[in-house]
Amino acid sequence: MLISCSGIHKFYNGSHVLKSLSLTVENQDRIGLVGDNGCGKSTFLRILTEEELPDGYEREEPQIAKATGLRIGYLAQNAGLDGSKTVRTEMEDAFAPLLAAKAEMAKLEAEMANGGLSEFQADEYARLSAYFEINDGYNTDVRIRTVLYGMGFAEADLDRTVGSFSGGEKTRLALCKLLLSAPDLLILDEPTNHLDFQTVGWLEEYLKGWRGALLIVSHDRFFLDRLCTSICELERGTLTRYKGNYTAFTRLRAESRERQQREYDAQQREIAKLEDYVARNKVRASTAKSAKSREKQLEKMERLERPYAAAKTAKLQFTYAVTPPIDVLEVKNIDLTVGSGHMQKTLADGISFAVRRGDKVGIIGENGAGKSTLLKVLRNIIPHKGLVRWAAGTRLGCFEQESESLDPFATVFDELHGRYPAMSDFEVRSLLGQVRLTGENVFKETGVISGGERAKLCFAILMMEHGNVLLLDEPTNHLDLATKEILETALSDFDGTILFVSHDRYLLERIADRLLIIGDGALTEFKGKFSAYQEQIRRRTQEEQAAAAAQKAEKAAAAQQEGFKSKEQRAADAKKRAEKRRLEQEMDELSDEEKLLTESLEKPEVFGDYTKMQQVCTRLEEIRKQLEEDLERLIELEE
Repeated sequence: MLISCSGIHKFYNGSHVLKSLSLTVENQDRIGLVGDNGCGKSTFLRILTEEELPDGYEREEPQIAKATGLRIGYLAQNAGLDGSKTVRTEMEDAFAPLLAAKAEMAKLEAEMANGGLSEFQADEYARLSAYFEINDGYNTDVRIRTVLYGMGFAEADLDRTVGSFSGGEKTRLALCKLLLSAPDLLILDEPTNHLDFQTVGWLEEYLKGWRGALLIVSHDRFFLDRLCTSICELERGTLTRYKGNYTAFTRLRAESRERQQREYDAQQREIAKLEDYVARNKVRASTAKSAKSREKQLEKMERLERPYAAAKTAKLQFTYAVTPPIDVLEVKNIDLTVGSGHMQKTLADGISFAVRRGDKVGIIGENGAGKSTLLKVLRNIIPHKGLVRWAAGTRLGCFEQESESLDPFATVFDELHGRYPAMSDFEVRSLLGQVRLTGENVFKETGVISGGERAKLCFAILMMEHGNVLLLDEPTNHLDLATKEILETALSDFDGTILFVSHDRYLLERIADRLLIIGDGALTEFKGKFSAYQEQIRRRTQEEQAAAAAQKAEKAAAAQQEGFKSKEQRAADAKKRAEKRRLEQEMDELSDEEKLLTESLEKPEVFGDYTKMQQVCTRLEEIRKQLEEDLERLIELEE
């Protein structure tokens, strides 16, 4: 057990936010914490990390027990770093104990060099060395770069000050530092915010190998699916734990709510039956005793709360009346541009693809790649080159990311009624109620309502458009998990054609059967599910890394071999030079000897003595032959 808590209560402004929460976290646990916005998730995390104190309630004292020496790492949504420090310094702070050990070892090594160590110092040095090696202290730089590169930072960023980065980048840096510190329990609050697909994928792979426990708050359901082995739902102040990932949780929760609803309905029928019996028999003398008994039974009965599922939720359904032809859309050689005049910028060009009836097409790419621009081109909102041809009978239903077509000064009610004046006031209120826009909210201006409420208004408009082709730009932004699930069900049930831009990987996985990927100024297509696309990218990345590593090794081997050849060549050159010097010296000596011998032939003691004459001539012949050989060898060496 790493941490265990029970009896956790919290009150805010008289509201009972957390009600007797209990949770035990074991080592290697992978827990996802989910719940509606404002339900108290972040409050609960602050209590676990002792940043906030729980409240007692009705003599029940909160209990929080922790393992001895437990190290908790907590990434809050607004985590901050020291803006004056460089990234390198901030990351090295995660290894402060190791760096302190290294500094102490350096001092002891200096003393060792000067005159030796005492027995105590030698033992201390051995202890520090063992600690440093066991905790991989020699690879801190490698570990820092591995995490920073994986989270999308470059080598040049190491010496930049933290204050020079954007808010989202600072959050990523805080996460990097937290990962490097390797706590026993890692608590992450919305860790995938500000991360692209590639970085989220890297983080998932990194956390899969995490040695400690994970407690994650996230709206990224794909992230929860890949990492979590249990899901804790915080609902109406109580915590319920389900075994399995997020997909398993949705199924188990539905089964649990259905069971709770049956039990609640059965109890309500029993209560109604008892109350009816008491009401009819209490005044009769013959049955008053029996009625009194039923009344006491009612008083003692522990009433079940109305299940949460019984509360009203949004109802979305997209329908159409006209069925288009099989070939719905043809796109040939279009360009995606933003701006105008000398400020115009081409994001992508030469884009071509086709869409058939019933296709569910997800459009993905980095921010600014041109995804939303593509949807505007398909709607002929912005000028473009190339061909965009919709089939006859096609009716578009559009959801805009920023609700650009809404009048910010019109009320919710007037916005919908103004678009469809034939609807009665009752029909308008009924439709708004269907998407859970009720009460005074319908009379608020669209410019002041929340992002989630604007999205719901746009869904109401979308249902009224009855499009057989839906063009959706980030439809799940600003939605809570419950509404996301309702939207996904509605889109899954829709048998028309859908083209949608999204960063929501769970939505992409559930809805899209093919992907259009915009990047590097072009468009590529992938036929298959999003998870299959990610697996392809993962394999390709691994292959590229393996190929790069092999190429690097090959170059290193070639360089090493080249180094060997150069060394051999240098040795050979040196040998040649030595041989040339030897030959030149030998030829000089032989030439001198030849001159002396030639001069001696003129002396009487030589030419008058046949034996001596023969000896000198023989030697001269040997010298001349040797000079010839030496000259030929010297010429060979020069060549």
